[in-house]
Amino acid sequence: MIKVGDKLPDGTLQEFVEVEGNGCSVGPNKFDIAKAAAGKTIALFGLPGAFTPTCSAKHVPSYVARAADLKAAGVDEIWCVSVNDAHVMGAWGRDQKTAGTVRMMADGSAEFARATGLTLDLTAGGMGLRSRRYSMLVKDGVVRSLNVEAPGKFEVSDADTLLRQARELR
Repeated sequence: MIKVGDKLPDGTLQEFVEVEGNGCSVGPNKFDIAKAAAGKTIALFGLPGAFTPTCSAKHVPSYVARAADLKAAGVDEIWCVSVNDAHVMGAWGRDQKTAGTVRMMADGSAEFARATGLTLDLTAGGMGLRSRRYSMLVKDGVVRSLNVEAPGKFEVSDADTLLRQARELR
């Protein structure tokens, strides 16, 4: 499993871009993880799935609500990463009103989740291989803090925990 001091794994994530610009077309766009993280401080959080109860009612809303505070603490971008396709992540972002606050990054084939070692097998529940629930603070592609939830829990990966860590690491 990825740990504090490790670099984010190489690979790509996809984001459904709503407005054409900055070299991105409307629709799914691929982003090289290393290039997207270079020179930035990122509040990155992962979760099992779009539109699922805890993810929609608590996890994403905590980051939307704390976006300004995270930015004031030195965070350049907030990424939500889930094992869903970019279309689903885009629709979920619209539903959660994340525009301008949280980038909804798709890990459609669970490649990022596997590369970080943060997978969760929910096959018995009909969801297949997913991401564990976690948060991490990443500076210039290197993990500075990591908070991994026990299965079925939501206690340490919320925005308030990562905000506290961002302020301490500043």
